[in-house]
Amino acid sequence: KTQKQCKDYIRPLFKLCKRKEVPPDILVFLVRIVHSMCDGDFVKANDSYIQCAIGNAAWPIGIDVVGIHQRSAHDALSIGKTAHVMNNEMQRKYLQSVKRLIAFEQRRRPDVNPSKKVQS
Repeated sequence: KTQKQCKDYIRPLFKLCKRKEVPPDILVFLVRIVHSMCDGDFVKANDSYIQCAIGNAAWPIGIDVVGIHQRSAHDALSIGKTAHVMNNEMQRKYLQSVKRLIAFEQRRRPDVNPSKKVQS
């Protein structure tokens, strides 16, 4: 079931690749992920995936506004880079499939040093 779902979810990414219409900011991370996986460095591949999925977006924790005065840090929550995963459902799905492929390739490669693998 998971394999079929992954195949269905990643199909739009393959179509974008064939038409050469992958968003450039996502393409940079996908290239980094593939190169890291080929080198057997799954920690770097996972870091690139997280950077692509979450980005540098500020994540507010807890209550947004506590006092009557707005803090300067509050402005940083609304300004900045948004996560690609949050843009639309299709991107969320194909990036989820990329993560599954990273995990699959990591399990498939027993020759890689355990220090270059991500604990799951």
